Parts: sequence; structure tokens; C-alpha cells
Amino acid sequence: MSLARQIVTSTRAVAFEQLPKEVVEKVKVCCLDFLSAAYESLDLPWSRQALGIVGRGHGSAAIAGSSVRVPAGDAAFVNGILGHGLVREDMHTGSVSHLGVVVFPTLMALSHEAPVSGRDLITAAVCGYEVSAQIGRALMVPDNVRQYRPTGICGPPGAALAGAQMLGCDEGATVSALAFGANVAAGLNEWPYSGGDDMFFHVGFAARNAVMSAQLAQAGATCSETSLDGTAGLFRALGSQERVGQVKPFASGYEILSVFHKPAPACNYAQTAAQAADALSGDLKQRGLSTSDITSIRVRCTDAAIAYPGCNHAGPFQKTLQAKMSIHYCVAATLLRGEIAEANYRMLDNPEIARLASCTTLEPDDDLTAAYPSQQGSEVILTLRDGSTLARRLPNVIPATPADIRARFLRAAEPVIGRDAAQDLGTLIDELESEPRAERLANLAALSREAVVT
Repeated sequence: MSLARQIVTSTRAVAFEQLPKEVVEKVKVCCLDFLSAAYESLDLPWSRQALGIVGRGHGSAAIAGSSVRVPAGDAAFVNGILGHGLVREDMHTGSVSHLGVVVFPTLMALSHEAPVSGRDLITAAVCGYEVSAQIGRALMVPDNVRQYRPTGICGPPGAALAGAQMLGCDEGATVSALAFGANVAAGLNEWPYSGGDDMFFHVGFAARNAVMSAQLAQAGATCSETSLDGTAGLFRALGSQERVGQVKPFASGYEILSVFHKPAPACNYAQTAAQAADALSGDLKQRGLSTSDITSIRVRCTDAAIAYPGCNHAGPFQKTLQAKMSIHYCVAATLLRGEIAEANYRMLDNPEIARLASCTTLEPDDDLTAAYPSQQGSEVILTLRDGSTLARRLPNVIPATPADIRARFLRAAEPVIGRDAAQDLGTLIDELESEPRAERLANLAALSREAVVT
């Protein structure tokens, strides 16, 4: 039996009634987190560019924070870019991927295509996260992580399967959807070196291609079901054929429960270092010191953090994305401003941030590396002008809590769609399993109230 058919057999056996309560609640938190970032990203250049392009088309699918109605693939494309725009999307460390920014845009877009319920969407989301995460755990070995964008590789197969399953496709069609998703998996990690915007669009391509994969399969198009594990399949193409057997959906729980939510709008690998720097900024103040008293900074972290493209970069910083990827910048800006916030990344020309980043070095830590990926620890050590040091070591990132996520969702949604609409949307997500028309999620998230299904 092909790997694709084994996967589909596993996911089709999952029923909403069997899902643990914490899994259902996690889907809701992930959805709120996705939408909060989408609303905050509406005015960013890559968001405006994507909206401008798809606005030329006509359809029925909704875009978060917009009155434009477009074809499903276009809606998924834009919503993915919006959710990824702040670099504060959810994170599955084992696959080095951001799964919500592919899964939710895909399912929200396809919810306009057929009468599906909130339960259908929740179940499909759980399966989408599971399959993408399992494929990613097996495929994204260090060499592949450096070369390819993990989310662009892992997102399309899982999201395509989720979309086909939500639409009620039979086993054969769902296998084809997954296999088509494997065929369109893509994304290169050249952007950290060139300073390009590629990264923001990777997830848009992934979501759009997942939608198209599901639609093609539903329409009767067939795809080689050995597209994952065959002689010329995805695993062999990425030099990981011997790891095919590691893909076992739901064999040891639910992958979505391994997803964490970023506190900082920056690269996953900079999260813990930024939190350590935040604590150190308080230590400096207690001593009556400032960043001008710092002569050098050492950041001890995992091998994975040092190796990931863009993370070990001390400047110069010409684009926001370079700053958000750089552990040096994240630490420097947090030390200077004394907080973790989006405003940290709007100061690329700040001379003190540039000085602090330039005197920062990353060092591998064997203990932290051994604990990865189940934990992502970091230690920040400051050397002061008098020769003394200050240090903070965190064994793991402290994720944003569900309460944090709900608060930032409301803060982001209310200025865009209004207080009442934001409250209604939050309530719908809280009660999503009781919603008979899943398309109301996408419609309520849109700016225009005219097309909301009642």
C-alpha cells in the first residue's frame, strides 16, 4: 500500500466525536491566532500586493478584513499571506513548519464550495495539521531545512488532504488530493541571504495549491498515489527515502497539540533568546544600567537555531524580514526597548540596535541541542563595561497562552471589522462545533457584512 493511501486510511478513520476536548479547543486557539495575525498584517506591503492582484478576479470566497470576493484559490492565497505577514504564526517545531497559515486558509476557502459544518472543518483541520506535521518530521532533516522552506514542503499535502476530506471526497479522490499536494510542494530558503520577500508568499502559494489540489481531486482528476514514496516521489527527491516509514499519523497522539504560539513576531529560533533578553532588560534597569553599558553579547542556543538561514546574521538590516529572522537583532531590539513587540522591528536604522547586534555572537550549547526539538532553550549573556556579566537561561520558549491569543485577536480584529463583529466572530469560533455552516467563519472574518450567511 502506498504511503498516501496509508495516510488517508488513517485520517478517514478520525471522527469528530472521537476527538479529545483539548484537541478541539486547540483548533479554536490556532484559528484565533491565525486571524489575529491576519488582521494586523493588512497594511503590510506583501499583503497589499496580494490583495491588489486577486482583486481583479470575481468569486464567492471571503478574505479576512476585506470586502473583496474572489475564487477559492485566490482567497486562500491572500489569507495565507495575511496570516504569515507578522512572522507570528503558530509553530510546529518537529516539522519546522507553520501549519495554521496553510490549513486554515485552505479550509476557509473551500468552505464556500460545499455545505460543510463546523465539526467537519475542525476534524479536517486536525487531520491537516497531523499529516503536514508527520511528513515534516520525516522530511525536514537539517540539510533539507537549510535548502527548502519547510512550510512550503509540508503544508500543501496535508492541507490538500484536509480540504478533500472536508468536502466529502471518497478515499481515492482524497489520495489524489494528497498526492497532488506533494507535487506542488515548494519553497526555497534563498530569501534570508538576498533580503527578498519570498517567505511571505510561500504560504500563499502553498494554500492556493492545496485548494487547487482538492478541487482537482473532487472533479475526478487522478494523481500518482506514489507521489510521496515512489521512485520519483517527494521523499526520494529530498534524499529521505529511508524515512518514509516514520510517517504514522495519530500513532502517538495528535500533532496539533505539539504546536505552540509565538510570543514574539519573529523567527521561531529567536523566540527564547528574545524572552531571555526581555528579562535581562529588567535586570539592567534594576542596576541603574542601560544598553550603553553592554560591550558584548553571547547567545547560547541549539545547533538548529544557528544553522537556520537568516538566524546567524549580525547586520546590516535593510528589510524587516532580515531583522525578524536574526537572533542578533531580536535580542538587541528587546534589550533596548525592554519589551517584545512588533514596534521592535520598525527600527532598522537605530544605531544602538546596530551596535548591539554587531557585538552579538551565537554559540552552540550541547545540552540545549540535545533537548531540541521537544524544547527550545537559549541563554543570553551580557558582558558589561566593568567586566561583570549578566545572564538569563531559559530551558524552553514560554508560549503565548490562550488568554494572550484571545486578547491579541480582539485587539487586532476590532479596528478592522468593528467591536460587535469581532465579538461575534470570537463567539462563533468558541462554538464552532455547533455551527451548521462552516462558511460563516470566513464570512464573519471578512470586512463586508452583506454576504454573511445566517
